[in-house]
Amino acid sequence: MPGSIQSIQRAAVVLHFLGALSEPVPLGDVARMLALPKPTAHGILRTLCEVGFVVQERDTGRYSLGTGLSRLGEALDPHLLRSRAVNWADGLAARTELEVQLGILTGQSVEVLHHVFRPDGSPQQLRVSELQPLHATALGVTLLAFSPAAGRLHDLRLPAYTPSTPASRVDLTRVVQQTFRRGWVLTDGTLRPGVAAVAAPIRHHIGIGVGALAVVGPRDRVIAAAGEPRAGIVDQVVAAADAISVHLQDRL
Repeated sequence: MPGSIQSIQRAAVVLHFLGALSEPVPLGDVARMLALPKPTAHGILRTLCEVGFVVQERDTGRYSLGTGLSRLGEALDPHLLRSRAVNWADGLAARTELEVQLGILTGQSVEVLHHVFRPDGSPQQLRVSELQPLHATALGVTLLAFSPAAGRLHDLRLPAYTPSTPASRVDLTRVVQQTFRRGWVLTDGTLRPGVAAVAAPIRHHIGIGVGALAVVGPRDRVIAAAGEPRAGIVDQVVAAADAISVHLQDRL
């Protein structure tokens, strides 16, 4: 069997050492007490700082445990995600003149956490708390591509809501893989005829999708004549989703 990985063992020793102390310590003490070369100790500490397991004091340069370890077992609070996303969702609706939906994975569905109406005053239905099918929505396909929900693909029921719904495993797998490569997805009448959407993932700092952001609207306002998204829509959706992801890093 393969042996243990020395770099991981050393990182664990550093974490145990810092956890046993009541105050921050300088690099030299870490290296001396753990019998590590100073460059090795510095590399380990720098890496642990990057992932949030260790923090370095700005003024003294000393090290102590960070909050990343204590948060490993915590799921993201949906209310936090919504609060961090509201400003970007509202701004996205204003810029694109489309409705905006923010969704998370709930069981085998997408739950809409936040919904911004199109700013054109047309009759619209509030979709907050609505459960949508994963395979037939831009939010759902995005979550399948970027979250652990991908493992559920083989267990999903795939009813065909319209002729455009990816209602076979082969078709859905192709769409999910394309979404992962692109970093966004375009759906065209997959849930309701004449309605199109563009969605992108909201990600944890390690890249896992914790939510999805979509613009939704009449087909001719989302898709150009050539069948691709209208100019600027993808960039705006991706930029808003990325901004929300960055804003979440204060918590994750």
